[in-house]
Amino acid sequence: MKKLLISAVLCPVVLMVFFLSASAQNKEKQPTPEEMATMVAENLEKSLKLEDWQVFYVDSTLQHDYAALDAEMKSLQQAKVGNVDLYMEIQDRWMEQIDNSFKKWFTPEQWKKYLKSGAKKAQKEREKRREKAAKATKELAEQK
Repeated sequence: MKKLLISAVLCPVVLMVFFLSASAQNKEKQPTPEEMATMVAENLEKSLKLEDWQVFYVDSTLQHDYAALDAEMKSLQQAKVGNVDLYMEIQDRWMEQIDNSFKKWFTPEQWKKYLKSGAKKAQKEREKRREKAAKATKELAEQK
């Protein structure tokens, strides 16, 4: 059960990175952002015992946000941007937005279970990256 929860949280990130790298390398059928959103929504429905209306909101959010994330990532790829930090920044921004939406719709118990499933760790990692970027920006500004 815990593995299912962890996969529901980490699956979008891993799938998106895999999707982008694999699509650049070959033309095999890769899951679309819409297909990934459906898979994650189904996993969350089962693991968190979501109500029908919650599944609708989760799926709608994921459908929109994954498509927008994919579009931004493809835009960077087409521009041949090689800076991994820019890709991570975009991914972090969208994952944060998804978490904020989920928090509105999940019950306190579901939210706790969601956080325990790996979302809390992902949030901490995003915060560390944000702090590291802010520190680097500050140091760069001080050098000028």
